[in-house]
Amino acid sequence: MSSSSTAPSTKPPMRDALVAAAFRLFLERGYEQTTVDDIVALAGVGRRSFFRYFPSKEDVVFPDHEGCLADMTAFLAASEPACEPVRRVCDAARLVLRMYAENPTFSVQRYRLTKKVPGLRAYELSVVWRYERALAEYLRGRYAGRPDGTLRADVIAAAVVAAHNNALRSWLRSDGEGDAAATVDHALGYVQGAFGTEDAGPAPDGASAALFGGPVEHPDDVVVLVSRRDAPLWRVVQEIETAFGRA
Repeated sequence: MSSSSTAPSTKPPMRDALVAAAFRLFLERGYEQTTVDDIVALAGVGRRSFFRYFPSKEDVVFPDHEGCLADMTAFLAASEPACEPVRRVCDAARLVLRMYAENPTFSVQRYRLTKKVPGLRAYELSVVWRYERALAEYLRGRYAGRPDGTLRADVIAAAVVAAHNNALRSWLRSDGEGDAAATVDHALGYVQGAFGTEDAGPAPDGASAALFGGPVEHPDDVVVLVSRRDAPLWRVVQEIETAFGRA
Protein backbone atom coordinates (compact mmCIF):
# COMPACT_ATOMS: atom_id res chain seq x y z
CA MET A 1 0.00 0.00 0.00
CA SER A 2 1.41 3.37 -0.95
CA SER A 3 2.19 5.92 1.77
CA SER A 4 0.10 8.56 0.00
CA SER A 5 -3.08 6.61 0.69
CA THR A 6 -2.51 6.37 4.45
CA ALA A 7 -0.84 9.65 5.37
CA PRO A 8 -3.26 12.12 7.04
CA SER A 9 -3.88 15.37 5.25
CA THR A 10 -2.09 18.38 6.72
CA LYS A 11 -3.91 20.84 4.50
CA PRO A 12 -6.06 23.25 6.55
CA PRO A 13 -9.79 23.36 5.87
CA MET A 14 -10.64 25.61 2.96
CA ARG A 15 -12.46 28.13 5.12
CA ASP A 16 -9.47 28.49 7.45
CA ALA A 17 -7.11 28.68 4.49
CA LEU A 18 -9.11 31.56 3.02
CA VAL A 19 -9.08 33.47 6.31
CA ALA A 20 -5.33 32.92 6.71
CA ALA A 21 -4.65 34.04 3.15
CA ALA A 22 -6.85 37.10 3.50
CA PHE A 23 -5.17 38.33 6.68
CA ARG A 24 -1.71 37.70 5.32
CA LEU A 25 -2.54 39.94 2.37
CA PHE A 26 -4.33 42.53 4.51
CA LEU A 27 -1.23 42.86 6.69
CA GLU A 28 1.18 42.95 3.74
CA ARG A 29 -0.75 45.12 1.27
CA GLY A 30 -3.57 46.70 3.21
CA TYR A 31 -7.25 45.87 3.25
CA GLU A 32 -8.36 48.20 0.45
CA GLN A 33 -5.54 47.07 -1.84
CA THR A 34 -6.43 43.38 -1.48
CA THR A 35 -9.08 41.88 -3.76
CA VAL A 36 -11.00 38.64 -3.55
CA ASP A 37 -9.02 37.46 -6.57
CA ASP A 38 -5.80 38.05 -4.62
CA ILE A 39 -7.13 36.03 -1.69
CA VAL A 40 -8.24 33.01 -3.71
CA ALA A 41 -5.00 33.04 -5.69
CA LEU A 42 -2.93 32.83 -2.51
CA ALA A 43 -5.24 30.19 -1.03
CA GLY A 44 -5.13 28.18 -4.24
CA VAL A 45 -8.89 28.00 -4.77
CA GLY A 46 -11.43 29.55 -7.11
CA ARG A 47 -13.72 32.54 -6.60
CA ARG A 48 -16.72 30.23 -6.32
CA SER A 49 -15.11 28.56 -3.31
CA PHE A 50 -14.59 31.92 -1.61
CA PHE A 51 -18.22 32.97 -1.98
CA ARG A 52 -19.39 29.57 -0.78
CA TYR A 53 -18.03 30.53 2.64
CA PHE A 54 -18.11 34.33 2.66
CA PRO A 55 -20.69 36.61 1.01
CA SER A 56 -18.19 39.48 0.81
CA LYS A 57 -14.62 40.50 1.57
CA GLU A 58 -15.83 42.08 4.81
CA ASP A 59 -17.19 38.74 6.03
CA VAL A 60 -13.76 37.10 5.88
CA VAL A 61 -12.60 39.60 8.54
CA PHE A 62 -15.35 38.39 10.92
CA PRO A 63 -15.54 34.67 10.12
CA ASP A 64 -16.88 33.42 13.45
CA HIS A 65 -19.63 35.88 14.30
CA GLU A 66 -22.46 34.02 12.57
CA GLY A 67 -21.70 30.87 14.54
CA CYS A 68 -21.33 32.82 17.77
CA LEU A 69 -24.64 34.61 17.23
CA ALA A 70 -26.32 31.25 16.65
CA ASP A 71 -24.76 29.91 19.86
CA MET A 72 -25.95 32.96 21.79
CA THR A 73 -29.49 32.64 20.43
CA ALA A 74 -29.60 28.95 21.35
CA PHE A 75 -28.16 29.67 24.81
CA LEU A 76 -30.87 32.23 25.52
CA ALA A 77 -33.61 30.03 24.08
CA ALA A 78 -32.58 27.21 26.44
CA SER A 79 -32.95 29.44 29.51
CA GLU A 80 -35.04 28.08 32.35
CA PRO A 81 -37.79 30.35 33.75
CA ALA A 82 -35.92 30.44 37.06
CA CYS A 83 -32.84 32.00 35.43
CA GLU A 84 -32.23 35.56 36.60
CA PRO A 85 -32.55 37.44 33.27
CA VAL A 86 -29.76 39.99 33.74
CA ARG A 87 -27.30 37.32 34.78
CA ARG A 88 -28.42 35.21 31.82
CA VAL A 89 -27.71 37.90 29.23
CA CYS A 90 -24.36 38.64 30.89
CA ASP A 91 -23.47 34.97 30.53
CA ALA A 92 -24.59 35.12 26.90
CA ALA A 93 -22.21 38.03 26.31
CA ARG A 94 -19.37 35.92 27.70
CA LEU A 95 -19.85 33.56 24.74
CA VAL A 96 -18.68 36.40 22.49
CA LEU A 97 -15.60 36.94 24.62
CA ARG A 98 -14.80 33.23 24.48
CA MET A 99 -14.77 33.47 20.68
CA TYR A 100 -12.22 36.29 20.82
CA ALA A 101 -10.13 34.67 23.56
CA GLU A 102 -9.79 31.38 21.69
CA ASN A 103 -7.39 33.03 19.22
CA PRO A 104 -5.86 36.17 20.76
CA THR A 105 -3.38 36.75 17.91
CA PHE A 106 -6.08 36.77 15.26
CA SER A 107 -8.39 38.88 17.43
CA VAL A 108 -5.71 41.53 17.99
CA GLN A 109 -4.90 41.62 14.27
CA ARG A 110 -8.56 42.07 13.43
CA TYR A 111 -8.92 44.84 16.02
CA ARG A 112 -5.98 46.74 14.54
CA LEU A 113 -7.25 46.27 11.00
CA THR A 114 -10.79 47.36 11.89
CA LYS A 115 -9.50 50.55 13.50
CA LYS A 116 -7.82 51.52 10.21
CA VAL A 117 -10.68 50.78 7.80
CA PRO A 118 -13.90 52.81 8.16
CA GLY A 119 -15.91 50.27 6.19
CA LEU A 120 -14.93 47.52 8.59
CA ARG A 121 -15.85 49.64 11.59
CA ALA A 122 -19.30 50.14 10.11
CA TYR A 123 -19.60 46.42 9.44
CA GLU A 124 -18.56 45.65 13.02
CA LEU A 125 -21.21 48.01 14.36
CA SER A 126 -23.85 46.09 12.40
CA VAL A 127 -22.60 42.85 13.95
CA VAL A 128 -22.71 44.36 17.45
CA TRP A 129 -26.26 45.55 16.83
CA ARG A 130 -27.31 41.98 16.00
CA TYR A 131 -25.91 40.72 19.31
CA GLU A 132 -27.70 43.52 21.14
CA ARG A 133 -30.96 42.70 19.38
CA ALA A 134 -30.68 39.04 20.42
CA LEU A 135 -30.20 40.03 24.05
CA ALA A 136 -33.04 42.55 23.90
CA GLU A 137 -35.47 40.06 22.36
CA TYR A 138 -34.81 37.57 25.17
CA LEU A 139 -35.25 40.25 27.83
CA ARG A 140 -38.44 41.57 26.24
CA GLY A 141 -39.91 38.11 26.62
CA ARG A 142 -38.86 37.95 30.26
CA TYR A 143 -40.20 41.42 31.06
CA ALA A 144 -43.37 41.15 28.99
CA GLY A 145 -46.35 42.67 30.77
CA ARG A 146 -44.28 44.65 33.25
CA PRO A 147 -44.35 48.46 33.35
CA ASP A 148 -41.70 49.74 30.95
CA GLY A 149 -40.76 46.14 30.17
CA THR A 150 -39.61 46.91 26.64
CA LEU A 151 -37.65 49.96 27.74
CA ARG A 152 -35.97 48.00 30.52
CA ALA A 153 -35.07 45.19 28.12
CA ASP A 154 -33.54 47.55 25.56
CA VAL A 155 -31.56 49.54 28.14
CA ILE A 156 -30.16 46.42 29.81
CA ALA A 157 -29.21 44.86 26.47
CA ALA A 158 -27.41 48.06 25.47
CA ALA A 159 -25.66 48.21 28.85
CA VAL A 160 -24.46 44.60 28.57
CA VAL A 161 -23.04 45.24 25.11
CA ALA A 162 -21.40 48.49 26.25
CA ALA A 163 -19.82 46.80 29.28
CA HIS A 164 -18.62 43.79 27.30
CA ASN A 165 -17.17 45.88 24.48
CA ASN A 166 -15.47 48.30 26.86
CA ALA A 167 -13.65 45.41 28.55
CA LEU A 168 -12.97 43.60 25.28
CA ARG A 169 -11.39 46.66 23.68
CA SER A 170 -9.24 47.17 26.77
CA TRP A 171 -7.96 43.61 26.44
CA LEU A 172 -7.34 43.95 22.71
CA ARG A 173 -5.45 47.22 23.20
CA SER A 174 -3.14 45.31 25.55
CA ASP A 175 -2.35 42.93 22.64
CA GLY A 176 -4.37 40.16 24.23
CA GLU A 177 -2.35 40.09 27.43
CA GLY A 178 -3.91 39.43 30.82
CA ASP A 179 -7.07 37.66 31.89
CA ALA A 180 -9.78 38.59 29.39
CA ALA A 181 -12.49 36.74 31.32
CA ALA A 182 -11.74 38.57 34.58
CA THR A 183 -11.75 41.91 32.75
CA VAL A 184 -15.17 41.25 31.24
CA ASP A 185 -16.53 39.82 34.51
CA HIS A 186 -15.55 43.07 36.22
CA ALA A 187 -17.36 45.18 33.63
CA LEU A 188 -20.48 43.01 33.59
CA GLY A 189 -20.55 43.18 37.37
CA TYR A 190 -21.62 46.81 37.04
CA VAL A 191 -24.57 45.80 34.88
CA GLN A 192 -25.66 43.05 37.25
CA GLY A 193 -25.32 45.40 40.21
CA ALA A 194 -27.35 48.12 38.54
CA PHE A 195 -30.10 46.08 36.91
CA GLY A 196 -30.11 42.62 38.48
CA THR A 197 -32.67 41.59 41.07
CA GLU A 198 -31.74 41.90 44.72
CA ASP A 199 -31.46 38.16 45.14
CA ALA A 200 -29.39 37.70 42.00
CA GLY A 201 -26.05 38.23 43.71
CA PRO A 202 -22.79 37.44 41.98
CA ALA A 203 -22.59 34.61 39.49
CA PRO A 204 -22.03 31.24 41.17
CA ASP A 205 -18.43 30.11 41.55
CA GLY A 206 -17.29 28.36 38.39
CA ALA A 207 -19.87 30.01 36.11
CA SER A 208 -17.22 31.70 34.01
CA ALA A 209 -14.89 28.75 34.49
CA ALA A 210 -17.38 26.66 32.55
CA LEU A 211 -17.06 29.11 29.67
CA PHE A 212 -13.39 30.05 29.89
CA GLY A 213 -11.66 27.42 31.97
CA GLY A 214 -10.52 29.82 34.67
CA PRO A 215 -11.50 31.17 38.08
CA VAL A 216 -14.02 33.96 38.52
CA GLU A 217 -13.52 37.15 40.42
CA HIS A 218 -16.44 39.50 40.97
CA PRO A 219 -16.20 43.19 41.82
CA ASP A 220 -17.62 44.50 45.05
CA ASP A 221 -18.31 48.00 43.77
CA VAL A 222 -21.55 49.01 42.07
CA VAL A 223 -22.44 51.89 39.78
CA VAL A 224 -25.98 53.23 40.11
CA LEU A 225 -27.14 55.29 37.15
CA VAL A 226 -29.94 57.83 37.53
CA SER A 227 -31.45 59.02 34.26
CA ARG A 228 -34.62 60.72 33.05
CA ARG A 229 -37.35 58.36 31.90
CA ASP A 230 -37.46 60.11 28.50
CA ALA A 231 -33.68 60.12 28.04
CA PRO A 232 -32.67 58.66 24.65
CA LEU A 233 -31.09 55.21 24.76
CA TRP A 234 -27.78 56.43 23.33
CA ARG A 235 -27.48 58.89 26.21
CA VAL A 236 -28.01 56.14 28.81
CA VAL A 237 -25.35 53.96 27.16
CA GLN A 238 -22.97 56.92 26.93
CA GLU A 239 -23.35 57.59 30.67
CA ILE A 240 -22.70 53.92 31.45
CA GLU A 241 -19.57 53.86 29.29
CA THR A 242 -18.36 57.03 30.98
CA ALA A 243 -18.79 55.35 34.35
CA PHE A 244 -16.73 52.40 33.16
CA GLY A 245 -14.02 54.73 31.89
CA ARG A 246 -13.74 56.39 35.30
CA ALA A 247 -13.58 53.10 37.18
